Amino acid sequence: MDTKTLETILTTYGPTGHEDRISSVLRDLVAPYADEVYNDKLGNLIALKRGVSGKKIMLSAHMDQIGLVVVAIDEKGFLRVANVGGVNAPLSAGHQVVFENGTRGAVYFERNEKGVGEVKMNNLFVDIGAESREEAEKLVNVGDMCVFAGRFALMGNRLSCSTLDDRICCAALVEAIQKARSEHDVYYVFTVQEEVGLRGAGTAAYAIEPDLGISLDVTGTGDVPEALPMAVELGKGPTVKVMDSSVIVPPAVRRFMENAAAEAGIPFQREVLRGGGTDTGAVQRTRGGVPAGCISIGTRYIHSPVETCDMRDYENAVKLLCACLERKELPIA
Repeated sequence: MDTKTLETILTTYGPTGHEDRISSVLRDLVAPYADEVYNDKLGNLIALKRGVSGKKIMLSAHMDQIGLVVVAIDEKGFLRVANVGGVNAPLSAGHQVVFENGTRGAVYFERNEKGVGEVKMNNLFVDIGAESREEAEKLVNVGDMCVFAGRFALMGNRLSCSTLDDRICCAALVEAIQKARSEHDVYYVFTVQEEVGLRGAGTAAYAIEPDLGISLDVTGTGDVPEALPMAVELGKGPTVKVMDSSVIVPPAVRRFMENAAAEAGIPFQREVLRGGGTDTGAVQRTRGGVPAGCISIGTRYIHSPVETCDMRDYENAVKLLCACLERKELPIA
């Protein structure tokens, strides 16, 4: 994928529950390669590429990003905010944010705290340059959401941006629909509201009733100073998930993905994530159950303005996804 397109995917506004703008960008990118493209009632973007086997594969990556929502505006024009998704309060202080209408703001915290490490969400405020409540309300209203004004930065083989979770995997789905060949009906699903409870993936899977679900998401790494032990490193390949807080992947599904990687000569790592979940958990529990697994891209500093991954892992994740889609026999959990 060219750098300009990737940057557009990563920097388009789209917090949880307000994914319309990024959905439109992704629709334009996948529509030329799909037999059918539509949004369901919750807002998931679904691109179907038909096959001949009669089997259905659902691929998913969530297009929403974490953010802050305005809960009050004080008399001096400062915005008090609450989190939308897993926002880390100390990591938010000292960063810029942007609202849907383009209004910019600076996040800071009440200085009566001992230090930024002690900051809680209710200590944060956003300064949009207003000098009164009335002036602020001309730009922003209670209920409006802002996101980190993350900068897209290529650093050799590495990429840093505030939205790698999970826009880097949305980009992977865009590449896969262009490149993959499959005998099966493949549903490329860009899900909504993952960051607040895996909501979009569950409704999409319920309607599609897939024979196999493969989600793509980011995962943590154990390769930075004083990190918790984790056998994932940047540049060593995408991961095949074993388990996280939302799912234990059936061994048959893991073997399916690992065999696809081995036969295609694609490097991969196994992932055991101590906390957190992905769309995989919602897909697996749909209706009477769906064999579901997850391909992850190792990412440092998740849920911060400087999420960082390795582009070689991204490229190999696309290759692994294509290798899985090209297999004739699907796993039975």
